[in-house]
Amino acid sequence: MAAFATAEACDSNAELIANGDLRALHPIFNIYGQRRCFSGPIVTLKVFEDNVLVRNQLETKGEGRVLVIDGGGSKRCALVGGNLGQLAQNNGWAGIVVNGCVRDVDEINDCDVGVRALGSNPLKSSKKGHGEKNVPVYIGGTLIRDGEWLYADSDGILISKTELSV
Repeated sequence: MAAFATAEACDSNAELIANGDLRALHPIFNIYGQRRCFSGPIVTLKVFEDNVLVRNQLETKGEGRVLVIDGGGSKRCALVGGNLGQLAQNNGWAGIVVNGCVRDVDEINDCDVGVRALGSNPLKSSKKGHGEKNVPVYIGGTLIRDGEWLYADSDGILISKTELSV
């Protein structure tokens, strides 16, 4: 996957950008984790200051997928921490994108997984189990659907309706 570059993908897929099949997220995310470059099919979650569903999802086999968490943009607490980063790595998730915060940044940075988040906050989330999975979410200026493909590198994050040829 090291050869993939989001800038090149944009340059070589102008028609997909024009028709909306390939979208770039607004540049609002910070980079965490050891994988600077990652991609995979998307699994979506919609939660708010509650990470029970996040843990439940990361306990399943990732099979190279990317978990996209719409945390409503809240920066009041973290939805992913070091333990969940390790869980994602151990279960084969390629990456996690959080429209919210992470914590245990040093631990997440030791994990072989790509993580993007709005920032960090040491406060943990609630544990009520509220939220939805596999639903469309609106993050970073674009609608993201379960099953679409995410591509991330140091330049940014792309969402594609289909898998792109690398």
